[in-house]
This record gives sequence, C-alpha cells and structure tokens, in this order.
Amino acid sequence: MASAAKMHFSPEGIGVPLTPAVITPTPRIAIVVASIRRAEEIGQLLSHLAVQTLPPFSIILSVEQPSDLPPGLPPDINVVMGPKGLTQQRNRGLELALSMSDLIVFFDDDFIPVSDALEGMARLFALAPDIVAATGLVLRDGVKRGGISYNEALETVRAYEEQRVKAQPAKVEHTGELYGCNMVFRSAAIGACRFDETLPLYGWQEDVDFTGQIMKKGSTVRTNAFAGVHRGVNKGRTQGTALGYSQIINPIYLVRKGTMRPVKALILVTKNFLANHIRLLRPEPFIDRIGRCRGNWRGIFDLLCRRCNPENVLTLH
Repeated sequence: MASAAKMHFSPEGIGVPLTPAVITPTPRIAIVVASIRRAEEIGQLLSHLAVQTLPPFSIILSVEQPSDLPPGLPPDINVVMGPKGLTQQRNRGLELALSMSDLIVFFDDDFIPVSDALEGMARLFALAPDIVAATGLVLRDGVKRGGISYNEALETVRAYEEQRVKAQPAKVEHTGELYGCNMVFRSAAIGACRFDETLPLYGWQEDVDFTGQIMKKGSTVRTNAFAGVHRGVNKGRTQGTALGYSQIINPIYLVRKGTMRPVKALILVTKNFLANHIRLLRPEPFIDRIGRCRGNWRGIFDLLCRRCNPENVLTLH
C-alpha cells in the first residue's frame, strides 16, 4: 500500500492526512454482513454496495436460513449459514473473509454507506500503516428513536454527499470503542482475534470486546474518512428481558476478561439501569422498558450469586 503520505495525530488526537491521488495497490476489501429475518434490509444494503466508487472484492452474507436472504441474489455473493447469534455469524463470515482480503468490513444489515465509503477506508489504511481498525462517521442513528426509514436514510446520505467538500482532509481520533454497525479491520492484524461467542443472541458489546482484543496490534480510530446512516431497524433485535440481562452481565464479564475498562463498565451499567427505570414512567412505544428492568434485576441477582455468565441469558423465559 502507499506509504509516501503520513498520518499525523495532534495532541488532541485529531489527524489531518494528506490525500493521495491514487491508491496503489488497490486493497481487496471483503464485506461481512450478519443478519436474521431482514431480507429486505440486506437487499437495500446490497444496492448501495453495488455503486461504491471502489467495488468490494467480496461480499459475505452470514445468515441462519435461506429465508433470511433477498430474492434474486447475485451469484457472486458468498453465503454462509449456521445457528443464529451475532458473534457466531460474524465469526463464520470472518473465517471466510480472512483468506481473500486485505481489509475486512463489518456492516450491519440496516447500515446505508455513502457511495465512496470503501474508497475512504482504502485511503485511510494506505496512509497509516499503524492503523489496524477504524469506525466511521454515523450521520444518523435510529437505535434510540425507534428506527429510521430507508427513504430518510437515503435523503441523509444524499445530502451529505452533496454538501461535503471532498478535498477536505479527513479527521481521525484514537478510540477504544469501534461501533459494530460500521467498522473495518486490517486482515493481517486480526490473527487469532475472534468475536466472543460467549456473548449470545445480539452479542451486546461484542464490538467493544473485539476492539479490546485488536487494539493490542496497533491503532484503533474513529474517523470521518467514511460515513453512513445506521437505521436502527427493530426487526430481529433481542427483546427487552434478554437485553436488560445482558446490560448488566456482559460489561462485568468483559471487565473480568480484560477487554473493557472498569470505569467504562460502571458507567454503562449505571446509565442503562437508571434509564430503564426512569423511563418506566413514560416508556417509548418501541422499547420494552418493563422487560429491560426485569432483565436488569435478574442480572444483578445472578451477580450476587456469583453467576457472571452471559450465556445464562439463553435460560430466561
């Protein structure tokens, strides 16, 4: 990859890279999408991957069953099937991607990237050999507002592409937390790192755990070199009680594992516990606050009984 240009980080952690005219050699970019029950969303994402200014070398869909796939899937799309669970599905896609890529991208199935997202990733990694992982700019995130429609996401992406100044240097800052909806890794740095399959179902905080593993290999950054909209579609997500349980147990488990800082875990657990209980008074129609509170207390009970195992969420009824 190009190495003539350098990435410089200011004391505040903001980088101002020079932009090369040509990316040489062109990296092989593999995209992994783990999904269940979202065939429509996969189809919409694929339509945006088809018009990238730098085409992906391969696209891997990791699903549970054929009904998870959109009709008329192009023959060059790779499909891997197996039991559901975000960490398991991502690992199956990762195993396939490692043998055919220089960069591995994980997109959520409801993420809509800008048209030059992959090109931005390629430039970033060409400019900075020390960067091993990056997460991009999320223009809008529908997770906390019940989701964003496809048309809304499309309008946001188009407006961003029209208004931004492409010649403007990208900003880069160090981070210990990549956002799982859009993150990219240097394949050579992954090695034995895998998503922790002890985190079942939606794998809450699996992105932070993976970041904690790979940041030992080099710099992990947040950047506006690539961008998109995370729609936050509710369909297919972990339900209230299970998520509430994971909100308590998973951070403590990751602290003990060494991939999450204790202060981060304390803030995360406290924030979610308080939010769930305060908003019981006026719960959002798209969030099961009662279920989350029930799960929170079950998690606390298990901690008091010294049962800190994320997989116990599978026994909840």
